[in-house]
Amino acid sequence: ARSQDLAPCTTCGRRFAQDVLLRHDPICKKVFNKKRKPFSSLKQRLQGTEITTVKKQPLQKKQPGKKSNWRQHHEDFINTVQSAKQVTKALKEGHPLPPPPPPSINPDYIQCPHCSRRFNEAAAERHMKFCEEQAARHAFAAKTTRQALGKQLVTQKKTPTLTAAVLSLQKRVQEGANTGKPRPETSPGILQKTRKSLGVSTGKKSSGEFG
Repeated sequence: ARSQDLAPCTTCGRRFAQDVLLRHDPICKKVFNKKRKPFSSLKQRLQGTEITTVKKQPLQKKQPGKKSNWRQHHEDFINTVQSAKQVTKALKEGHPLPPPPPPSINPDYIQCPHCSRRFNEAAAERHMKFCEEQAARHAFAAKTTRQALGKQLVTQKKTPTLTAAVLSLQKRVQEGANTGKPRPETSPGILQKTRKSLGVSTGKKSSGEFG
């Protein structure tokens, strides 16, 4: 009769008396609905110590493998062997040597944008930085050289030269000084004015200017 009075719990399924079930039911729902954190024995051992917990690094995705260029390598090897045979045959028969085979381009290599040479990934990463700095230095040096040459050409002045008119006037002055009767049109004043108008420095006075 006592077993007939027991009622099952809606949460855990166990059977209890009515008065006990009233107390058990809210507690059972609270326990079963609460999500328990996974137990970590490592954290429990390290608790209270100065050792920090090590976080697990996320798994790195595997990079897709590169396609093998075995066919191209095989063809390059065959071409090299054939060209070597042709050279050996030409040397034996005394014929002129055949031209060398064209250089093959490795598709795995990376071309430098500055010097157009090709390198593998590790070497290209180092070379491109160095080559970029060198190209910038050469460009800056060429620019400064052009600027210096331009300034030098602008500031450079041509030395004034004596024109045919000034030479003829000097000749007339010297002739007048020799005769002792300078002509009015070849007087020193006219010669000096002519030089000033032509932009020629007078320099030392000629012998005719003292007459």
